[in-house]
Amino acid sequence: MIQIGEYSLSLDRRENGSNIDFVSHAHSDHISAAKSSKRMLASGTTKDLLLAINEIEPQQDVGTPDFLKMINAGHILGSKQIVINDENAGTKMVYTGDFQMQKSRTCEKIEIENADTIIMDSTYYQPDVTFDDRAEVEDAIQYWTDLKLNDGIVLFGTYALGKAQELIAILNEKGILPVVSKKVSRVNRIYQKNGVKLDYASAYENNDDYHKLLKGNFVGVVENSLLNNMKITLSELYNKKVYTAVATGFAKMMKFNTDIQFPLSDHADFKQCMDYIDTSGAKNVLTYGSNRLDLAANLVDKGYNAMPYS
Repeated sequence: MIQIGEYSLSLDRRENGSNIDFVSHAHSDHISAAKSSKRMLASGTTKDLLLAINEIEPQQDVGTPDFLKMINAGHILGSKQIVINDENAGTKMVYTGDFQMQKSRTCEKIEIENADTIIMDSTYYQPDVTFDDRAEVEDAIQYWTDLKLNDGIVLFGTYALGKAQELIAILNEKGILPVVSKKVSRVNRIYQKNGVKLDYASAYENNDDYHKLLKGNFVGVVENSLLNNMKITLSELYNKKVYTAVATGFAKMMKFNTDIQFPLSDHADFKQCMDYIDTSGAKNVLTYGSNRLDLAANLVDKGYNAMPYS
């Protein structure tokens, strides 16, 4: 928790004694404070997503202190960083939350401000994990999907919020209209409300394309938890080959039980973390999250003044 005068600021987690709870985005591992917060600070889009996915009612807007400012994180739609100006100490601090340096098709581009101290996400802390050029990964997804559609059904397992919409946009570019699950459909409507163009079919919306697509080979986009059961169900129902895929940065680190895996990430890798620090000009880095010890150690090895946040 960060103390600035009379304010106690929590960062993406529930902390006793906080009177402002910053929620950087709507992924489930970042919203514990949102469920009971009396003064949640988040983007309007994040609040819409929390209501649509988690049925967390938006709170009355109680205003934001002048020393706090939200800027884009580039992670998913509505994701924000928080800039903290401590005028008494004459310092500026930025908490990144989850962030991405490469440009996404479906969310706002990241903003980076000059800062004295960065509190940085530690999801990808390994110096040897480097993400491929995003355009090359997208081309590979489009090529493989188009190829396998000649022989059967293609099924992507992914996160319902963020990655699903990115995949749909990638597939749409090649004229592919995917069929999506109920949860993905619910999230898509929030994206469309915010000006993100997504073409898809769903049994849960008034959509004539849904039944037409099911008469031939089609692409499905569902939550990871549904992938294996859905593969079995579709194979038995249509008597066709069902090809499965995932698209995640963790494809660089582990093997998935699918026909193919694409390293499409909405996080920054270690090199991008260093790029962010260099661009911000920060002299101090506090690493945040479950891998904070490892990220801090690896940054120190590269000459940065880093230590775990506590």
